[in-house]
Amino acid sequence: MKNETKKKIMVVEDNPMHKVLAREILTVHGYEVIEAENGSEAIKKIAGNKPDLILMDLNLPEMDGITATKILKSSDACSGIPIVALTASAMKGEEEKIIAKGFDGYISKPIEVKRFIKDIASYIKK
Repeated sequence: MKNETKKKIMVVEDNPMHKVLAREILTVHGYEVIEAENGSEAIKKIAGNKPDLILMDLNLPEMDGITATKILKSSDACSGIPIVALTASAMKGEEEKIIAKGFDGYISKPIEVKRFIKDIASYIKK
């Protein structure tokens, strides 16, 4: 990236392999990565680390991604931050259901690197 400050992306993911993959791809492409294991951890970390984008897994321990997204969307600390669902639920019609639950977008797993980076860039620009 140019001389601008790195864009921060919070990855809320409990699966170690998915988390490492997302972190590696994002770091290589110049993003700063903040990680959270579940929805409650994401909510706690948001205030001190205002990210430019949140990637939220849906099926998380303690607090699922949908509940966490609703809480984050209603908080001033998260105002204007896009929250994108990162999920393996890639069946037809799922995207509309997920967007209807308050997400700003949807990226399906397994991650396809080129498309993932293109999607991330488009969500950050919005």
